Amino acid sequence: MILRAPPPAPDAFHGDTGPFDLIGDVHGCAGELETLLQQLGYRLDMDGPAGRRDYEIEHPEGRKPVLLGDLVDRGPRTPDVMRLAMHLVGSGRGYCVVGNHDDKFRRWLAGRKVAISHGIQTTIEQFENEPDAFHGEVARFIDALPSHLVLDRGALVVAHAGVHADMHGEESSRVRAFAMYGEVTGERDRHGLPVRRDWARRYSGEATVVHGHVAEPEIRERNNVVCVDTGCVFGGQLTAMRWPEREIVQVPAEQTWFSSPRWG
Repeated sequence: MILRAPPPAPDAFHGDTGPFDLIGDVHGCAGELETLLQQLGYRLDMDGPAGRRDYEIEHPEGRKPVLLGDLVDRGPRTPDVMRLAMHLVGSGRGYCVVGNHDDKFRRWLAGRKVAISHGIQTTIEQFENEPDAFHGEVARFIDALPSHLVLDRGALVVAHAGVHADMHGEESSRVRAFAMYGEVTGERDRHGLPVRRDWARRYSGEATVVHGHVAEPEIRERNNVVCVDTGCVFGGQLTAMRWPEREIVQVPAEQTWFSSPRWG
């Protein structure tokens, strides 16, 4: 697979000190995302029914959500999640990095051949009711997302699957691939899913790296690397880590939206 390496967005690597709320993989779970943002103290003005909803979001104390990628697939309301994310980034009230599911859906929107697996069919069906103009907006939005963000004067780095210390602040095909997929062996497990290495075991950077991608029932922290994907779409929880407080805020899944052989 050839991964394009666009130049970093002007605000991708900078010293925004936040405060932030770092939110793990949403995977189309718009209802849980709305609930989590409200629990975090955001004001949400929502216009329209679920599935066709527009948003106006702001925090009275100036906090900013940071979505850690994999906005799409598996869950019930991916178009709403995309509208919410595009509002946050477009208004300057939040950030987002690209996930592997997002990039795959971008390629599908561009007419590229992709495997219809791992939940993308759900997203495709939901977008059948959306106008072509929205398809184009979503494709351009995903295409412009950075592989990772360096925030709080370099103290915080966020990426979908993580980034090694020597990758911080670099936007290249090498970094983009790692940030979306992590460290994989090229092998498949007995379920046909990619075998991943625990790259955090060798991390020794000073910056705290917060990522998602690897769904587990509990928050996992190792060597100043924190994984906040707690499997909302699999019936787990949607998790936010407040920064710089490092407090964890979670809301339970409304139901199990997608079954995974690795979960449970």
